[in-house]
Amino acid sequence: MSQPIPLEEIETPAVLIDLDVLESNLLTTARLAAEAGVRLRPHTKTHKSVWIAQQQIKHGACGITVAKLGEAEVMAEAGIHDILIAFPIVGKAKLKRLAKLMEIADIKVSVDHMDVARGLSELGEALNRRIPLYVDVNTGLNRCGMEPGEETGELVKQIAQLPGVEVRALMTHGGYSYSKTSEDELRSAARQEAELLVETQQWLARAGVEVPEISIGSTPTSKYIGEQSGVSEIRPGAYVFGDGGQLSIGIIDESQCAMTVMTTVVSTPRPGTVIVDGGSKTFSYDGNSHRPGFGVVRGNHDIYMEKFSEEHGNVRVPAGASYRIGERLFFIPNHCCTTTNLHDQIYGVRNGQVESIITIDARGKVT
Repeated sequence: MSQPIPLEEIETPAVLIDLDVLESNLLTTARLAAEAGVRLRPHTKTHKSVWIAQQQIKHGACGITVAKLGEAEVMAEAGIHDILIAFPIVGKAKLKRLAKLMEIADIKVSVDHMDVARGLSELGEALNRRIPLYVDVNTGLNRCGMEPGEETGELVKQIAQLPGVEVRALMTHGGYSYSKTSEDELRSAARQEAELLVETQQWLARAGVEVPEISIGSTPTSKYIGEQSGVSEIRPGAYVFGDGGQLSIGIIDESQCAMTVMTTVVSTPRPGTVIVDGGSKTFSYDGNSHRPGFGVVRGNHDIYMEKFSEEHGNVRVPAGASYRIGERLFFIPNHCCTTTNLHDQIYGVRNGQVESIITIDARGKVT
């Protein structure tokens, strides 16, 4: 943008990113990784923005993590070289896309099943190369991954015998940490995430299979990387923006929330409720296990987004509170990642003015 735009000139609803807070968040996590002697490979599903990914690399990230091939294609075409696709790649069409992607970028992929590994093995043989694999391990989220120790170890032993692939790392995602309610519980979750992978790595070493790297994910557990041992890499995502989920478990305060959803009051129909112009097509529908609603107003967490229609947001306000039509309310959403993906662009703000427009380049890339 040639000239900053006053914030009041931006139509609502709009997602705002405080550029100073974003910069601070990038620097803080990069420093945590560097001090712990581990690589930072942030998950770009949070922002889906080429520019922000480039800023992460500028601040010390070794590369990026993505969830889907479509995201990887966008990032690779923009010149980002080192990419982990942390999702099983299944089917001929996707393997064909992967082959094309590997022509322009250094791609690593995750697996947790022999059938997925066989498909990648066949592709690697066809390309006369070995595709690096991260084997996903279940450390408590109960999503992808077999159990740590012998169960994962036996899988890795089988995969290691396949041509066309190499097992580069054990990986996991400690997303269960968002359910914790104290710093002691968060520390315990971080230890669990790391220790179960290290134990699996050691089991494999005794079985004669060397897996050189350990990669852990999740923003909450990344805060404690300096207390872990044996980890090679962290893959946090939501740290860039901050959100209500992180606020609720105490790993950040409001000053570290870069993302705000700016809305306008369009109706004051009854006591205790105002209606704003941001609904389910503006905000994430993700709930928060620690408090009601879908987001809180900056500076007053007693005011919260109670429910949605598609374009209307019902806001719960304290008894006796008075709001004018046209007044603006600024929300911290529960989940920044899913909020981002609802928008084509977000606004970079500094000192109360819009300084840049950030394109969500990989928005909707879900295949």
